[in-house]
Amino acid sequence: MTQSRRDFIRRSAITGTGLMFGGSLLSSAFASSGSAPTPLRPTEQANLKRRKLGGLEVSALGFGSMSISANYGPPADRTQGIRVIREAHEKGVTFFDTAEVYGPYTNEDLVGEALAPIRDQVAIATKFGFKIDGTTALDSNPARIKRVVEESLKRLRTDRIDLYYQHRVDPNVPIEDVAGAIKDLIAEGKVLHFGLSEPSARTIRRAHAVQPIAAIQTEYSIMERSVERNGVLQACEELGIGFVPWGPVGQGFLPGKMDVNAQSTFDPKNDLRATFPRFSPMVMTNNQPIIAFLREFGAKKNGATPAQIALAWLMAQKPWIVPIPGTRNMDHLHENMGAVNVQLTPADLQEIETAFSRIEIYGGRMDASQMAQIGKD
Repeated sequence: MTQSRRDFIRRSAITGTGLMFGGSLLSSAFASSGSAPTPLRPTEQANLKRRKLGGLEVSALGFGSMSISANYGPPADRTQGIRVIREAHEKGVTFFDTAEVYGPYTNEDLVGEALAPIRDQVAIATKFGFKIDGTTALDSNPARIKRVVEESLKRLRTDRIDLYYQHRVDPNVPIEDVAGAIKDLIAEGKVLHFGLSEPSARTIRRAHAVQPIAAIQTEYSIMERSVERNGVLQACEELGIGFVPWGPVGQGFLPGKMDVNAQSTFDPKNDLRATFPRFSPMVMTNNQPIIAFLREFGAKKNGATPAQIALAWLMAQKPWIVPIPGTRNMDHLHENMGAVNVQLTPADLQEIETAFSRIEIYGGRMDASQMAQIGKD
């Protein structure tokens, strides 16, 4: 079934439980069926400018750690994961994203070890809210929040969490109670800033009235733009809240490095995309015009790759947007970092907008079970 870009955006909602998501994997397991442009290399660390997420200052491009440990395939070698995280910091990244449920627990532990030697030079974001009992059930009871924060602090080898997100809005716990619990933790110095992942605009406003929110995290990319239309980005702008797009390269689709039959190689036990409509062979085939346009456009921007155009496009939308692409692969990290050197002019942005208004986007981005836990009013 096909649908226009406008219909797709309206119908595909924002994101599923992503126990789940904090970044996008550019997995080396899925080779491109064609040659890709040579990735741009970042030049000097100083090129990675700073941005504000509420009152939290971070690098303009962050790092999503999830895919090193979980949800986009089997875990990477621990040494390799640590090396990639530290290389990201060497190249200027100061913002690292994880969650207790990634693994579960193992990704926080990995991030904690990787960043321990440079803890005072970086900001760490993590998340709470899943029961982690073998189901995907939610639990944001304030008593649980105050218990699990201690466990996250221990795994992260730190005495404070720079940004603490509710991973998914729990319909059984008033958001005011959640915000109140975080307010207490901020008063104790265990948490520095409050965030929400996948909330509705109304939930954002209710929570912000109790405890100011620094950042909202939701899937957002050049092909998934629901937040532009459902009031979430508007609420962030009005309230001075930063925005952190997860899935900034389409959960690995936008780099154009996957074979259209990649989904058949996803193990349902460790790769959530095994059941996502976006990655079915038919949908991936039908969405190839997206990749073709990004390649053609990138060729005019000093040979930028599709991933770099996708990331540069996000950073060009608002000065308070900080994408968090993730990878376990050093070459892909350098490719992602090269996006900060891609400057998109107003004319470039208009060209991209015009092109995408003519491109049919196929399929939903999540399966029904994942979509059931996004914020709704």
